[in-house]
Amino acid sequence: MDNEIKELSENAKILNVKLEEIENEIRKVIVGQDYVINRLLLGLLCNAHILLEGLPGLAKTTMVHTLASTIHSKFMRIQFTPDLLPADITGTKIYNQKTAKFTTNKGPIFGNFILADEINRAPPKVQSALLEAMQERQVTIAGDTLKLPEPFFVLATQNPIETEGTYPLPEAQVDRFMFKVIVGYPSKDEEIRMMTRMTSGEEIKIETIVQPKEIMDMQKFVHKIYVDDSIKGYVADLVFATRTPDEYGFDDLDGLILYGASPRASIYLITAGKANALMSGRGYVVPDDIKEVAYDVLRHRILLTYEAEAEEVTSDDLLKKIVEGIEVP
Repeated sequence: MDNEIKELSENAKILNVKLEEIENEIRKVIVGQDYVINRLLLGLLCNAHILLEGLPGLAKTTMVHTLASTIHSKFMRIQFTPDLLPADITGTKIYNQKTAKFTTNKGPIFGNFILADEINRAPPKVQSALLEAMQERQVTIAGDTLKLPEPFFVLATQNPIETEGTYPLPEAQVDRFMFKVIVGYPSKDEEIRMMTRMTSGEEIKIETIVQPKEIMDMQKFVHKIYVDDSIKGYVADLVFATRTPDEYGFDDLDGLILYGASPRASIYLITAGKANALMSGRGYVVPDDIKEVAYDVLRHRILLTYEAEAEEVTSDDLLKKIVEGIEVP
């Protein structure tokens, strides 16, 4: 087993070099936001999807587009609006009078990197169409089922402060996103560097670092990374503590959590922990890998009670107590 883990770590270090090259290319354009860039790469390695929550103008679109540019892939941006229809995303059948046949006109969902901008502005039927694509990696157009290209990576954004004309995402759909990442403001120094870079008038060229097959190989390698049973027990404790906090000594959280994290959270914590280990050049998962991803995996999977909302307690506040309070193996 030790030799196997050693070999995994050696391979992880080799793959990590490529990942660092991708990060460096992204940083040619993006100033700061290292945390968000890291989460984008983790989501890509996990073959999962990410929900980005942040104010307008924080370079969410630019980050996703730049990441897609480092990979030989197709980037598609969908602006979600209240009048959007499912066919506007998936595509439709068009009748050709000359041939007297229907042809399939594929929608923007047929890309590798899909930016679903302001996803909570679209009505539920459109959100459901995106949900099928995210979960099944396929879409149905007039009875025909079509596979989506690989890799397939959905990054959805939503504005946390503007609620007029929005449709809150259903819990079932939010649960499909591996991460919910909060995008914050840059520091003062970062903003000054950003002004200098973006007003110089110089074109920033992004190099293509990897091919899609290399990304898919990395995704397969993530599943090979070793996870000890003690780490799995630690993850189970974290998740169960969100469901029955009193059984883990968190009596002060009793009455604040309506529903805890789903079993999908446990799976995602392990998978994200493996990807974080790869990003660190390791072939095995340590407790810090789980801690590193816990907030982004769990924050949108905890449903708070009215009492918690009245006391202005956030899911991050509860997670901080749980993550700091659960014994590390």
